[in-house]
Amino acid sequence: MGRYLRTFWARRHFAYELARANLRVQHYNTALGQLWLVLNPLLLGLIYFILVYIIGGGSRGIDFLAHLMLGLFAFRLVSTSFTQGARSVVGGGRLILNTAFPRTLLPFSSVLTSLGRFLPTLLVYAALHAIAGLPVGWHLLWALPVFLLLVIFAAGAAMLAATAQVYFRDFANFLPYFTRIWLYLSPVLYYANEVPDKFKPLTAINPVFPLIATLSDVVNQGQSPSGGYMIWGIASATVTFLVGSLLFISREREFAVRI
Repeated sequence: MGRYLRTFWARRHFAYELARANLRVQHYNTALGQLWLVLNPLLLGLIYFILVYIIGGGSRGIDFLAHLMLGLFAFRLVSTSFTQGARSVVGGGRLILNTAFPRTLLPFSSVLTSLGRFLPTLLVYAALHAIAGLPVGWHLLWALPVFLLLVIFAAGAAMLAATAQVYFRDFANFLPYFTRIWLYLSPVLYYANEVPDKFKPLTAINPVFPLIATLSDVVNQGQSPSGGYMIWGIASATVTFLVGSLLFISREREFAVRI
């Protein structure tokens, strides 16, 4: 494992350049491409807000819109890492067959691609945060470790999805339905404290629930993070990363045969 990690670190620029190439394909290096990276999740968030506003009888305000946008941006960071990670190994078949390198670089490049698409959305949220008059202070620094945990979780989830896709080729077809259900089980379209007791067992199995809930508490509410949520979030991110990386590394020698 030590040799593998040293090789991974020596080839880390490969994952970065692959992520840049993926973003370039999506026209990230053009003004309109960067604008669409922001407009796409922004328009999706507005659609969800209108839906929740209508269902809630007009009881939601701009502060909830800020909560929804932040949660949606954070959730898309994880979900796009997961879905693109699922295709990273199968889509990189020629590289795997003709080049020797740590295969974990492929799902990691998917996470970097998702991170590159996520960062511009923070500017949109910052403007919305200011318009809504939400609190600004040192408490916002708590968002940094939460975002780090989201990236760690996303990396583990991407490796799990990439491994599953190699063995089950229909796995990618299931992902759009899975991520939609996953979104509904996350505190994005509602606040974490609004979950009815009968649905709490469902949210308890959602590993990103505590991270998105903590992010909302810290950034939108100006509160200190809940100790229970932080422990839950650290545990879910760590376990997902360890399980995903160990499973991926233990199986990657078979990838060339199976793809």
